[in-house]
Amino acid sequence: MNSFASTLYRDLTCAAAAALITLVFSLSFVQSTSVPPGMHAGASRTVAMQSDHAWFGQPEPAVLVD
Repeated sequence: MNSFASTLYRDLTCAAAAALITLVFSLSFVQSTSVPPGMHAGASRTVAMQSDHAWFGQPEPAVLVD
């Protein structure tokens, strides 16, 4: 395989991967912003990673103590 075909194959592979990544990110953005804040969507087909504990931040409001 000559260098032109090799370069073309590499560039097309990278372009297809970039397009696929962009499509996945775009669809996740559309899904996350499809409902106004405070509203809940119907049945979601994604797995929620929420449980009794929070992954980030505090699981309950902080209490200020004197």
